[in-house]
Amino acid sequence: MQIFYTPDIAVNNELPEEEAGHCIRVLRLSEGDEILLTDGAGSFYKAAISRAHPKHCEVNILESWQQPALWNFNIHIAVAPTKNMDRMEWFAEKATEVGINGITCLNCRFSERKEIKPARLEKILISAMKQSQKATLPQLTGMTDFKKFVTSSFDGRKFIAHCEEGEKPLLKATYRPGENALILIGPEGDFSPEEIKLALQNGFEPISLGESRLRTETAALIACHTIHILNQ
Repeated sequence: MQIFYTPDIAVNNELPEEEAGHCIRVLRLSEGDEILLTDGAGSFYKAAISRAHPKHCEVNILESWQQPALWNFNIHIAVAPTKNMDRMEWFAEKATEVGINGITCLNCRFSERKEIKPARLEKILISAMKQSQKATLPQLTGMTDFKKFVTSSFDGRKFIAHCEEGEKPLLKATYRPGENALILIGPEGDFSPEEIKLALQNGFEPISLGESRLRTETAALIACHTIHILNQ
């Protein structure tokens, strides 16, 4: 059954205009047809269309339920957006399909991209959430200063994947299943030595994701997927 994202469905029985257009104009659904909704906050709603209008599609809620937790840990990836936003969008889509709680876009010293359009990434997260039949939308935080981010609190293990020499155990060798994990992934030019030092001073542990030199978006996705594999 087609899933529609309706964040205000608990207080408003009308689909957002974009979702209404897809429902009525594209899928050609009509009054009485049943659809599946999610509020992006963990709940699904089974509903019947009561007014089939491409801008004002109204529904009657027939049933609602909370989706059981799909994992019992929190995973947050903070990554410097790539110069080519297609790669960042690819990561956001695939990480949502795999399962992620939060994505923060980092503004680092060597970042080649200093600005993003959060609305575009948000649409990709919503689409991936619906496609993978999840009811919880990952939290997206737009461009955030590296220093401000690494000095903020996080309830769990904190890791930084960088390319500098030094002792860096594999993520799979240091992470323990069930732990919350925050992982920093740098830009194409890596983190600066000063940024690495600051992260370590604030409790981040250096890690390796393997012997290969990875693109930013690949490293971010592998980090996310590794946490899930280790929890299986």
